[in-house]
Amino acid sequence: GMVIKNGAKMSKSMGNVVSPDDMVARYGADATRLYTLFAAPPDRDLDWQDQGVEGVYRFLSRLYRFITENPVRSTPGESRDYEVADLTPDARKVLRKLHQTIQRITGDFQGRWHFNTSVAAMMELLNACMVKPELFALNSIAPNGFRSEVQRNLVLLLNPFAPYLAAELWTILGEEPD
Repeated sequence: GMVIKNGAKMSKSMGNVVSPDDMVARYGADATRLYTLFAAPPDRDLDWQDQGVEGVYRFLSRLYRFITENPVRSTPGESRDYEVADLTPDARKVLRKLHQTIQRITGDFQGRWHFNTSVAAMMELLNACMVKPELFALNSIAPNGFRSEVQRNLVLLLNPFAPYLAAELWTILGEEPD
């Protein structure tokens, strides 16, 4: 689709273009990239809105804080240290949401190419995690393996969409960069 701004197709001759350099300088490459993927599916017109980039930037900032305020560093070869049946109902809801998000994003990558729904799914997953922040606090009653699994998978899901932030978060979680 076309990129539309203020009701008209963006074009240099009309002088209504948004400079990617300005957006990258203000919000970063990952936020700018994520907004273009989130705003509309590739087969539809994208109505460019600066507030949309700001919203995506806020999402990435929340995700960054979620990981960095209570990172669970995993050890290579570490096995799951919990049974799903032993988790609290709130933790099971988060784990279910994680698996639904993985399934949804996998489906989007297997042919639909509607990455806006993938980004929305990650936003929903982060919201589910933030509803019960005590699950992810350092003194949490939730097992470290559960917390690590959610954080690691969230970063892995983010990687194709916001690779620079994902690489930084991956390192914070104690993983080796590829």
